Amino acid sequence: MSQVSRRKFILTAGVTALGSAILHGCTTGGNEQPTTETPVTTPVSGDAPEVTSAKLGFIALTDSAPLIIAKEKGFFDKYGMTGVEVLKQASWPVTRDNIELGSAGGGIDGAHILTPMPYLMTLGTITKSNQPVPMYLLARLNTNGQAISIGNAYKEANVGLDSSVIKDKINKDSKFAITFPGGTHDLWMRYWLAAGGINPDTDVSVIPVPPPQMVANMKVGNMEAFCVGEPWNAQLINQDIGYSALVTGELWNDHPEKAFTLRKDWVDANPKAAKALLMAVLEAQRWCDDPNNVEEMCQIVSQDKWFKVPVEDIVERSKGNIDFGNGRVEQNFPYAMKFWRDNASYPFKSHDLWFLTEDIRWGYIPADTDTKALVDQVNREDLWKEAAKAIGVPDAEIPTSTSRGVETFFDGVTFDPENPQAYLDGLKIKKT
Repeated sequence: MSQVSRRKFILTAGVTALGSAILHGCTTGGNEQPTTETPVTTPVSGDAPEVTSAKLGFIALTDSAPLIIAKEKGFFDKYGMTGVEVLKQASWPVTRDNIELGSAGGGIDGAHILTPMPYLMTLGTITKSNQPVPMYLLARLNTNGQAISIGNAYKEANVGLDSSVIKDKINKDSKFAITFPGGTHDLWMRYWLAAGGINPDTDVSVIPVPPPQMVANMKVGNMEAFCVGEPWNAQLINQDIGYSALVTGELWNDHPEKAFTLRKDWVDANPKAAKALLMAVLEAQRWCDDPNNVEEMCQIVSQDKWFKVPVEDIVERSKGNIDFGNGRVEQNFPYAMKFWRDNASYPFKSHDLWFLTEDIRWGYIPADTDTKALVDQVNREDLWKEAAKAIGVPDAEIPTSTSRGVETFFDGVTFDPENPQAYLDGLKIKKT
């Protein structure tokens, strides 16, 4: 493990311990909802899966909904995976540790996860053993749907896309929370700060905090801002503790976010079971993205056994109705979370390449990492296509290229996946 990774791991552990003392502050008041009736299922076609059980982890974030819905609505059962367990994880480090253990060691086989994490585990840069744990990334679970929120102490600044407006109000002791070093929220926060001329390594302190502990930590003044998924940004506003400066789709429209990942050895040993799991997840994503199902989805995930938060903290942003908490209200916002439409589920290799390029930018992985080879090793978009065809996805909804092409960010910077080094060379603020 590099010095940077080791330092980040120690910090994660310390903040997790700190946050656990006030965890109860953000988990009370959940309204348990009636369990949704599971529909009659149809038998799996073709060869049956090698095993019928798997243990999958999730963090209490709205973008984990496809795994929860696949369980609650019987999609796993439908494809022969009748013994799937969807298990709540306390934090991303816990998710990582349990994947490293595997179900045979008392852990889990795969998870709802931050897209860069399967790559960092495959490299061995974040594992507790310091050894590679090869992973496969089988699907993107969502695009958009995260936010950067600020404490009420900065309300007069009315912070938005331009982070430079707080540059003279912060210092190295100012804490900007993310969920995991090198993960998506870390990279959104760092990109936003750097675009405004704020160096996240020298001008502020970027600290990891588990998603369910964000609001409680903000409430007691442990941080100035955080980047996390829903429902925690909406809950912050509903409790009048802060406001959202932006939703991350405004930084990069239809950006990739979470992923569905499984251990490589589990998939290689159980290819039919892996395909069945993936089929169920894809069907759940299509279900979640149906506007007619949004209310029911939110009712389900709000239950105590899943998120244990009021449904009011989930439903409006899931519909694309975003109250930023500072007077700005957007209805049917185009940057709302997507689970399926506009190719949200397909794991474009070009997107994974951007994440790895950003992790090089901030020193999380070596500059000489063969990122294209690593993406080819971890990203199993081929299995995604097999599963999509198996459940009857029309050809028009199956991408024909593994690249979405040149991406443009809110500040005008572009990323060409054919030349990631040019993107990296053009960035003004990066790890030296």
